[in-house]
Amino acid sequence: MIFYFSGTGNTRWAAEHLAAATGERLLFIPEELKGDCHYLLSADERIGFCFPTHGWQPPRIVRQFIRQLQFSTAAGITAHYCFALTTCGDSIGRTMEILNRELAAVGLHATSVFSLTMPESYVCLPFMKTDKPEREREKIEVATRQLEHFTDLILRRVPEETHTSRGLTPWTFSHVIGAYFNAHMITDSKFTVDADRCIHCGRCVEACPTGDVTLESITGNGALPQWHHDGSCTNCLACYHHCPRHAINYGSITRRRGQYYFGHGNNHH
Repeated sequence: MIFYFSGTGNTRWAAEHLAAATGERLLFIPEELKGDCHYLLSADERIGFCFPTHGWQPPRIVRQFIRQLQFSTAAGITAHYCFALTTCGDSIGRTMEILNRELAAVGLHATSVFSLTMPESYVCLPFMKTDKPEREREKIEVATRQLEHFTDLILRRVPEETHTSRGLTPWTFSHVIGAYFNAHMITDSKFTVDADRCIHCGRCVEACPTGDVTLESITGNGALPQWHHDGSCTNCLACYHHCPRHAINYGSITRRRGQYYFGHGNNHH
């Protein structure tokens, strides 16, 4: 089985490819968290985790899910081939080391780990912007070739493979910058909507992977997106990127930033 989380679609593309190639069940982590997170494994099942890197760490929602995981298996959990794949805009720091610390608590270890550099979607910091179209295409072309190679390794259950882009200072990125980011900047409190631009289409509601957005009638403005402020936001920016009128913003900085989600403008061919 392959557990995955995705906001703007980069990881979903990779996870769907792996599931189709391996025949493994594909399970969406936000949906799985609504259940008991207890799984019966067949003797030859692989266990995979696919997710985007958030602030040089695994997303909080992925870590929460792992902490609730329980498996039943006749073969014993360590007999199952376990792998992890993360997508990122540039580098992942020590994301996989952090993941494996979480997995160890439930008796797992991702023996082979992979990263795919994909088009940038996080645009809430002054130095972070979406990639230009030609750079998008280049990243996806390279990632497509890499994914084929990773798929072959996973199909053959090759252990101890590490194909990741950790960056020049992985510890600092993950444990200093990333630690601050994940502790203080994962919030929906800064989302706003420009009422005069919103067309009440509901795409933001459909795009949100955790159900944190609903359309609510606002006097004089029709139904506008509202965020729940209940801790479910992962700051993936799916609502922002999928808005066809650029009516959603995160603070003021994104008013001058581009939008991206996998497949927009058929960028994945």
